[in-house]
Amino acid sequence: MLNGRPRQRDDVLFHLRTRSPHELWLVIVDASASTRRRQALSDAKGLLAQLFDDAYRQRARLALLTASGHVPTWQVQGLKASAGLRDWLEGLGAGGGTPVLAALGEAGRWLSARQKRFPAEQQRLLLVTDGRLKEWSTLPALDCPGLLIDIERGPIRLGRAKVLAAQLQVDYRHIDELISG
Repeated sequence: MLNGRPRQRDDVLFHLRTRSPHELWLVIVDASASTRRRQALSDAKGLLAQLFDDAYRQRARLALLTASGHVPTWQVQGLKASAGLRDWLEGLGAGGGTPVLAALGEAGRWLSARQKRFPAEQQRLLLVTDGRLKEWSTLPALDCPGLLIDIERGPIRLGRAKVLAAQLQVDYRHIDELISG
């Protein structure tokens, strides 16, 4: 045939392409009323816009959960990053309660179901919060590496986000470290 191929049976068999496993970035955004103070949510929006661009370039899938009001709300579940996220981000406003703990529970259930469907997928968590939560007793076990970005600002900081990160066993960074550096 063409250039002496196929020579053997293996040359005509279908071969799966080998690709690295997909990445999923689960982003939980605390958009409660307390995040309005001192431009915390505005700075977080800038950081999230950069994150969405990075996800698009790296072809990562995104899951986006907003924690505001009474219950957390899914914006995107496991889709590729797109320009539509910019529109959502521009319209994101702060207000209402802080259902971050409910969002973490929902995220834990969703991640475990997704892990069963896509066992090779690499999952990562990003939690953006000011940590101004009511007391919590137990936290869900999230079986993936993560980062908590603390957006608490002001002269009096409660520091609950650092405690939350330690209990979730995720890395902790303050947004000022990320913006200035």
